Amino acid sequence: MEMKLLCIGDIVGKPGRQVLAEHLAGFIKQHEIDCTIANAENAAGGSGLTNSIYQKLHKYGVNLITLGDHAFRKKEIIETLETENDIVRPANLSSKAAGKEWAVYTTGRGHGVAVVSLLGRMYMPLPSENPFNVIERLLNKIPSEVKVVVVEVHAEATSEKIAMGWALDGRVSLVYGTHTHVTTADETILPKGTAYITDLGMTGPHESVLGRTTERVVKSLTTQMPNVYSIATGDVRMNGIVVTVDPHNGRASGIERVSIKLDSSTPGLLAYDSDDGHNVNYKNNI
Repeated sequence: MEMKLLCIGDIVGKPGRQVLAEHLAGFIKQHEIDCTIANAENAAGGSGLTNSIYQKLHKYGVNLITLGDHAFRKKEIIETLETENDIVRPANLSSKAAGKEWAVYTTGRGHGVAVVSLLGRMYMPLPSENPFNVIERLLNKIPSEVKVVVVEVHAEATSEKIAMGWALDGRVSLVYGTHTHVTTADETILPKGTAYITDLGMTGPHESVLGRTTERVVKSLTTQMPNVYSIATGDVRMNGIVVTVDPHNGRASGIERVSIKLDSSTPGLLAYDSDDGHNVNYKNNI
C-alpha cells in the first residue's frame, strides 16, 4: 500500500498557525496522510521558532519540522534542536552548529520517512557548505531500511532547487523548495521516480508581501527608508503538496499542490477545486 506525505510551505506567524490549528487535522484524516512535514522557520512572529510553537505544531498534526536561514533567530529553540529528534536545521551549516542534520519519523504503519533540509547559497545571507556535497554525505548516513527520503532546499534561486532535483532523481523520494513564499506550478515526477516542485509556497496571509503588510513594504521600497514590517492578516491559506510514495522502494507516483483557505465563520470546513490543487474559495474574516 502506498504512503501519502503532506509537505507544508513556510508557516508565517499566528495566521499561519491558525489555519493549521483549524484545518490540518481534518485534512490529514480525510486524505489519510501518513506523515506531515512543515517548514516552521517563520512561525514565531514571522522569524524563527520557539519551543512552545514547536509543541503546538505537533499538536496540530505536524510530524517533522524543518528550518532554514532563520533557524537560530530565537535562542530558546537551540535547546529543542539539541534534544528533540523530529526537527532539523539546514544540514549544510557548520557541523558544530546546534541541531540535527536529518530526522526520521516512523509512520503508524511502521515505515520510516527521513527528512533533510539544505540551504541554497545564491543570494542567501547565511554562510553554508555546498549543499550538493553535503547531501552526498548524508545519503550514506541515513539508515538503508528507510526508503522514503525527503529533501528540502531552502533557497532563493530556482536554478539551485531545480538542479538539486535532477541531481537526486531516483535517489530520494521527493525534492521540494521553500523560502520564496510563492507557490510554483512545476510539480512533476522526474524520470527516475523522484517527485519535485520548486517551491511549496507559504502557509500564512496571502494578502501581503511574503506575509508582511503590503503598505509598510511598499512604503519602505518607495521611500528607501527603514520600516518595521508587521505580519499581515488577510487571505490566510495553507499551501503545500501531497505526494504519493511506495514505502518499499521510495519511488513517487503522484504529486499534487494543496491550498486551503481559512474561513473563521466555518471552522474546520474543507472544500476543493480539482482544477487547481485543493482550493477553498471562502472569504477570510480574520
